[in-house]
Parts: sequence; structure tokens; C-alpha cells
Amino acid sequence: MSDFKINTKCVQAGYRPGNGEPRQIPIIQSTTFKYDTSEDMGKLFDLEASGYFYTRLQNPTNDYVAAKLAELEGGTAAMLTSSGQAANFFAMFNICENGGHIVASSSIYGGTFNLIDVTMRKMGIDVTFVSPDATEDELNAAFKDNTKLVFGETIANPALTVLDIEKFAKAAHAHGVPLIIDNTFPTPVNCRPIEWGADIVTHSTTKYLDGHGAAVGGAIIDSGKFDWMAHADKFPGLTTPDESYHGITYAEKFGKEGAFITKATAQLMRDFGCIQSPQNAFILNLGIESLHVRMPRHVENGQAVAEFLEKHPKVTKVNYSGLKSDKYYEIAQKYLPNGGCGVVSFEIEGGRAAAEKFMKALKIAAIETHVADARTCCLNPATSTHRQMTDEQLEAAGIPAGLVRMSCGLEDKEDLIADLEQALATV
Repeated sequence: MSDFKINTKCVQAGYRPGNGEPRQIPIIQSTTFKYDTSEDMGKLFDLEASGYFYTRLQNPTNDYVAAKLAELEGGTAAMLTSSGQAANFFAMFNICENGGHIVASSSIYGGTFNLIDVTMRKMGIDVTFVSPDATEDELNAAFKDNTKLVFGETIANPALTVLDIEKFAKAAHAHGVPLIIDNTFPTPVNCRPIEWGADIVTHSTTKYLDGHGAAVGGAIIDSGKFDWMAHADKFPGLTTPDESYHGITYAEKFGKEGAFITKATAQLMRDFGCIQSPQNAFILNLGIESLHVRMPRHVENGQAVAEFLEKHPKVTKVNYSGLKSDKYYEIAQKYLPNGGCGVVSFEIEGGRAAAEKFMKALKIAAIETHVADARTCCLNPATSTHRQMTDEQLEAAGIPAGLVRMSCGLEDKEDLIADLEQALATV
């Protein structure tokens, strides 16, 4: 499918039925798989043969969808996880263990910030957060001898900063480590980070990829381009024998194209079991089939709402990279020429209290701890998704306490604007 456009890949990639086989991806709703001999199954446990023996590690339905995502992002291998949080944890922990160090953008989703800054610190992993707008010198100064990776989001949730992927990739590669990019908001329809130098891409598939708020999930896609053996001393988990799999060295046996995902499956999925259910993978695939049709409408609605809010006297600031007045407009033209997403964040005069009153008056947009599906929703991050962060951390991440994040769905843009107008009138 590599020669086809992304619109065709959304519909056709990942699964090609043979003669007389089901046209839709089959749901293999089975925990286990039968084999004729113990020898046949043993080859799977030794990673000497491909196949399935227990859905906690892999499942055919999941692999069909993962293969589609690999094609969409331009990667060589992919895996599904139970959530976007699991995807980000697996992607980082697969190469950064106790004693390691992460360089991460400070402008990222609150749950991911907490994962890195609190939970992974408890695991003996250090982190240095840098501004997404850091200069090359500031970025390079954040690296240490034990740095294992750089992490950032294409479009940060909910600050909506746009990352200079090439700059972060250049710094990562200069220090011999990969760049991991969470590409949840733009999706591969609007940005493919691997084309700009990213080595590993993650997604919360719960968002636009599913698109209907029906199935929680995550995904990791490996570009297959990072040379682990060239930096063998930094990544012993990939470049030295794994005694739990009879001494296999992943980077040697599976090469650049397959080592990362194979290790993440064989070790982390085996031990943590954060598998996406086959039913959820099936629902996810249905969402992806219309992704290329939905994303332009989300962008259209987001742009219209942002332009309305920018002119409203009760709105003090609007964050949306499609606005010419936005700080990230120019960089968005480079990485997101077709638009970013349907998420708009803004500040209402009167701060947190005004934001709460405004949201309560909305009729179409629901207050939800969710974003990026067919129905418009909103929330105040400081009192929900980012409530574990201090006011100082919120400011550093570009998320003032009175910020409202609105995810524009697929409704008529004129109805959305009318709803905003009446709600703002109550403030």
C-alpha cells in the first residue's frame, strides 16, 4: 500500500482479505490459540516463529489495525495498547529504565507530565523539562550522559503549542537518542512526524483515530530508522542478550525495523499486560476508515470557532495555530499545512469562575474529560485533567487556571458559534 495516498490507506491498509475471507477485519475474540504440538508452541515462546498463543501479548485483530497505523505513519512496525497512557509509558520504558534520563517538552498532556515527573521518577528515571520554544543551545544543555530519549507532542494538549519536530529531532540525534512524538491531535492525516525526523510515534487512539468516544486505546509506531546498535552502550535492553528469551539480542535478530516493537511486545506487554481488546481494535478500525473525511471537518469547525472567539470582547486570548495572530502560526504552516485539529483553547475575562459559568451555560458542548470525537465537548483543564499540577507548573505548560479547552466536533459550525455566543452572554 506504500504507493497509495493516505486517504486510500485509511480505508484499505493493514488487512487484505484473501479469496472467500471476510471483507471486514475479523474480531478474534479468543484469549488463547491451539497448536498441534508443544514444539510448535515452543517456537513462539522462543521468538523463532511468528504467530499467536495468548492475547495478552498479541492478537490478529490488533495486529491488522496496528499494521494499518504503521502504514499511515510511515513506520515499519506498530503495536496497540490499552490506552494512550500505556502507549507513552511503553514507548519510553522500553528504552529508559532505572538510572536513565528523559528530556521532555514541558508543554504536554497533564497525565503524561505526571507519568514522567512523578511515577517514572519513582522508578529511578530522571527528567529535564524544556520549553517547546527552547533554543538549540537550551535544548542541548538539557542532555546528560544518561539521557535515553526526547519526548514531545506535535500539538500539545491542551496548550496547543506546536513543536518544532525537526529541531527536537536534530538535538536528539546529535546526542545519540531517539525522538518520541505523541501525534494524537493532528493524526497522520495532518502530520506524519517520522517524515520530519521523529523515530517513534505514539497515539491515544481513543481520540480522533476512533473519533466516536467508543473505545479506549493507544498505539506505538516505530519508524524503523533509529540505529540501536550504533549507540549500543545507551540501549543495552535492545543490544545485549535478553536472558528471559534465551539470550536473544533484539537489535541483531530483528534489525532496526523490528527490534523496538518486538521488545516492547515480548517484554513489556508480557509483563504488564496492557493489551487493547480485539473488540476495541475493531471499533478503532471503523473510526480510522473515515479519519480522512472527518479531520478536515474538525479543522473547519475549529478554525471558525477560533476566529469567532478571537473577536469576542469577553475572550482575552485564543490558542489555535490556524489563526494568523497565533504564536505558532508560522511553524504550523510548515508541519500542519492542512490544519491541525478541531481543539481550541481560550481564556475568558474573569478567570476560573467565569470559565465555569460559561461552560455551565453551553447547550451543544458537553463538559467531559474527553476530546477529539464527533461531538463537541469542553473542560477546564486546571480543575480536571491537569489538577495534579501546581499553578506554577500550569503556567509553565501554557495552561492558565481559567483556560477552557473546547474540542469542536462534526456539528454545523454556525450552531457551535451560536452556542458559544449565548453562553458568553451569561458571563
